[in-house]
Order: sequence, then C-alpha cells, then structure tokens
Amino acid sequence: MAPLTVLGIESSCDETAASLVRGEVPQEGAPKAEILSSVVYDQMDLHALYGGVVPEIAARAHAEKIDRAVEEALRKAGLTLNEVDALAVTAGPGLIGGLIAGVLAAQGMALGAGKPLVAVNHLEGHALTARLTDGAAYPYLSLLVSGGHCLLGIVDGPGAFTRLGASLDDAPGEAFDKTAKMLGLGHPGGPAVERAAQSGDPARFPMPRPLIGRPGCDFSFSGLKTAARMARDSLAGAPSEQDKADLCAAFQAAAAEHLARQSVKAMKLFAQRRPAAAPALAISGGVAANGVVRAHLLEACAAQGFAFHAAPLSLCGDNGAMIAWVGLERLAAGFPPSLAARPRARWPLDEQAAPLVGAGRKGAKA
Repeated sequence: MAPLTVLGIESSCDETAASLVRGEVPQEGAPKAEILSSVVYDQMDLHALYGGVVPEIAARAHAEKIDRAVEEALRKAGLTLNEVDALAVTAGPGLIGGLIAGVLAAQGMALGAGKPLVAVNHLEGHALTARLTDGAAYPYLSLLVSGGHCLLGIVDGPGAFTRLGASLDDAPGEAFDKTAKMLGLGHPGGPAVERAAQSGDPARFPMPRPLIGRPGCDFSFSGLKTAARMARDSLAGAPSEQDKADLCAAFQAAAAEHLARQSVKAMKLFAQRRPAAAPALAISGGVAANGVVRAHLLEACAAQGFAFHAAPLSLCGDNGAMIAWVGLERLAAGFPPSLAARPRARWPLDEQAAPLVGAGRKGAKA
C-alpha cells in the first residue's frame, strides 16, 4: 500500500485538535507512520472556574477553534487540503455538542475538497496509539484510562476489539478530578493530585483496594473517591498542605495498584486466548500520563513477561494524530469511507459485549 496522508480532527470533550499523519500499513511487518503536525487547543481556562467540563461552553469553543486548528495543522505540515488523501473525524463517544461541531466541520471540508471521510471511534484512537508510535503488532492488550473511560481489552485489528474489563462506575480520571476538587487543588485534577502526592505519605490514610476477590477484569473507582472524602472529613479542621499531599498519595497508590492488579488478570486471559501472539500491553489516555500508574503497570508487565507500550505524554490526552491514524488504518483495511458520519454520544468499542452495569438506557458507555 502506498503511503496515505490523513487529516484527523478531534472534538469529543475539552480539546480541539487537528493533525496530519502520513503512513502505510504493509501486509507484513510493522506499520510505518509519521506525525507531520499536531495542534491541540485546550479549554482549561474556560472550565477552571466550574471545577469540571461544562458541555455547552466546550461545544462553543470547539465551533470557534476547529477551523483555526486545521489551518495551523496544515501550515505546520506544509500541506494544503487538496494534498491530503482523506479526512478522519471523531464521531463518538463524547459530549454531543463537541462531536456535532467536529463532524459538521469535517463533512464540509471533505465535501468541498472532494476527499473521503472516515468516522472514527474516539476509544479506538487511544487503543491504536501504540500502532502509530511504536509499530505494535496485532494482537495486543490495550488499557485505556482517561477522564471519561476505563477500558481493557484485546485489539486484533481496526474494528476488532474484545472487551475484557471496564469501570463499573467512575472513570479513573473522573475520580482523580473529583478528589482534586474536594481538596481544592484545581482543574484538571489528575496532574494536581500527582503533584501534591510527590511530597505525601501513601501509608498515612488507609484506602480500600476495590474488587479484591471478585473474578473478572472490571474496575471500580467510586469507593476510592468516597474513601478520600471520608478521610478528609475525619480531619480536625481544614486539611493542611501536608494532609492534602498524604491523602493524594494514598489515593493515587490505591488507584495505580487497582489498575495494575486487574491488568495482570487480563494478561493471563490474553495468554490463554492468543497463545501464539507476542504478549504486549499498550496503555493510553490521560491517566496514562501519571508516573505512578505507569510505574505499577511497567512492573506488572515485567513480572508477566509482557512488552510495555506507553503512549507518549504528548499523545496521552485527546489529540488529532490518533484519529488520523485510525482513519488511515481503516482505509488500508478496506473499510468504506462515508460523508454520512453520525455523531454518537455513546459508542461502545466492543458492540458485541453486554452493556455495563449503570450504562443507562442509551446503551453501554465503553
């Protein structure tokens, strides 16, 4: 297959992103990819006052910045839209207002330039990042940990994902954010908790280890969040800076251990179900940027004989490069493009899996 150049557009939550990726997927051997440009406009300042993402504000910001992000990505890559082979856009899951803004913009650009358009599942973007950055070979085990999702499964190819586990309640990034907000550490919470924890004692506050003794590879973070609040409320008076540091360290250690423990279960399942495959775990998503989480997972992989692929810090958060790469892989695999992309607030990566507990009437969330 000749190299393709794909423009990726991402607007599922609170980052407006565009990227140009050029690559090829040979029938034999590792994929070859080059990120020609990557532009990300975050909305941290817009949402900081509210301690979390406000969907209406996010949607308006996406509508204002998508054209600018695409223009900057094209300029940095030294390309025009006419020189791009195809466009790819996040069509879900995510905040519906942002998805609509991104899909409509991509449809207009694709139609105007006469280019094919690929609708991409945001979760698949994260799951295939190891292919983009490390040339990981199929199949491999993927752990996606972010502010909105927690998903563990086997990636056999584009459009081929088998879910082994997911969060039964909160996503890990959501639990980090709410713990930070409870302690007055600001938004986004994940980096704030990690910074505070650096000077903390993780043994001072006892934290539960969720789902110990329960079969399966699912996750649960709501109990950790509640335990952190109860520990804060047990203090005499307002928490000091050292109290906050110790509490963050305890929470972070428990979350990292939980992620590693459930991932080890999945590694054993992967070895049983894909015995001929080279064992590998790829982690992605915003929480994959956490150093303690990475260290626990790296140690778990070493103990189980698994290769460890961690998304670069610049690609842990939402970005257009991962969307462009999925578009490229899908085109190479023969998936038909379509201008009729439909925004989907919920879009399970494994649509054959049973809905998660608490997923609601609109369908499974992961």
